[in-house]
Amino acid sequence: MRILVSNDDGVQAPGLHALVHALKVLGDIWVVAPDREQSAVGHAITMYEPIRLFPWDVPDADHTFAINGTPADCVKLAMTELMPQPPDVVVSGINRGENTGISVIYSGTVSAATEGAINGVPSLAVSLASFSFADYRPAARVALHLLQTVLRRKLPADTLLNVNVPPVSLHELKGIRVVRQGRSRYQETFVKRADPRGKVYYWMDGASVPLEETETDATEVRSGYVTVTPIHLDLTHHDFLSELAGWPMDLSAANLR
Repeated sequence: MRILVSNDDGVQAPGLHALVHALKVLGDIWVVAPDREQSAVGHAITMYEPIRLFPWDVPDADHTFAINGTPADCVKLAMTELMPQPPDVVVSGINRGENTGISVIYSGTVSAATEGAINGVPSLAVSLASFSFADYRPAARVALHLLQTVLRRKLPADTLLNVNVPPVSLHELKGIRVVRQGRSRYQETFVKRADPRGKVYYWMDGASVPLEETETDATEVRSGYVTVTPIHLDLTHHDFLSELAGWPMDLSAANLR
């Protein structure tokens, strides 16, 4: 079995190393990951500068490359150029910090798995819901378990699994819950400063916005459960299609000049 592992925290991230160690029992591990942190780049791809790759060493991996691109670049390059055969599965992570709610849109971790799903490969994105908890082994064991489940079953077309794991030991996990993506988000703030030459620049910061939601990825992972959310590539609001089609959109009646 060929397993492609990527992330957005970079090839040196401890979460990626823990994931590779756990998945090694399943087969041939290919690691293609950014050479530096690429968090919150979303599904960006590199088009106007060259993509360079560098051989790297990740313990337990059979093949490792670091590239100066985005997570989506990593999966594209691996599947198109580097791997002699397509991977059987793509696993992205283990991310430092949760990827829940609206953060899924910005997440490079989720985007690497999304690129796998675009290419018809079963894909998972795995995140540890903490920026300070340093033990990635429980999340890696959960990833192994869920991957084995995916391999025994079949994900629907154009669908990936987004997994978030609480920052606790393995025996403290309350269980696994399949839940919807919530609406939780961060409210951004910008700190305005001036450099030594007087030129203005900004640092972006933010804080989580509390929402009255229940049984979502954010609420359940914070209650101690591993959350699994199926994400579909089709962003169409299907229930709104027929109503939107009834809106006045006749170009002949529009004043376009």
